[in-house]
Amino acid sequence: MNKKISVLAFAVTTLFISFITFAEDRPMGFFVTSVGMGNGADLGGLKGADAHCQKLAAAVGAGNRDWKAYLSTEEPNKRGVFARHRIGNGPWYNARGILIATNPTDLHLYNKTITLETALDEAGNRIKGRYDKPNEHDILTGSQDDGTAYFPDDKDHTCNNWTSSDEGSAQVGHHDRHGGGNPSWSSAHASRGCSQEALTKTGGAGKFYCFAAD
Repeated sequence: MNKKISVLAFAVTTLFISFITFAEDRPMGFFVTSVGMGNGADLGGLKGADAHCQKLAAAVGAGNRDWKAYLSTEEPNKRGVFARHRIGNGPWYNARGILIATNPTDLHLYNKTITLETALDEAGNRIKGRYDKPNEHDILTGSQDDGTAYFPDDKDHTCNNWTSSDEGSAQVGHHDRHGGGNPSWSSAHASRGCSQEALTKTGGAGKFYCFAAD
């Protein structure tokens, strides 16, 4: 009897250690912000957006990583910062240990893993999609489909580089891959404006993607 108990205890301990090792091998490196910053697309620029990612990650015990917002910027007469260049080289897992992408090429060229079921917030909760109320599937990116910044033109794609909550527009992706005839997670369409109200009317809540860049 004691031998059986010892064998069972050993098996349970081994399973527990294996689970811990698995979790350590797949630390969270990707999430959608559970909340926006409450001021439309005015995120305080890239610095403010990064700080928001870091704050949310720290709240769930993942603050030891270098978190970056997946956002591009614009500059006069040249291309701005690329979102894809801000987020490191991967791999990235969500809060439940599911692989999102192994590297930037996998993330942008071959990605089929960012979906309603996998694009979770920092606590592992699902973000509301097109068929939920309210719809919050518009995720701020300011990026083209491949994660690059827009070429200079007469349009605003980044709400004045993430400092406007009034005039302008921002390119958004659909984390659930539905709506508007464009299933892109990174570049589906432009918002109607930069205010919280305008983002809500388009189907969003001022949320954005966060990646661990380390």
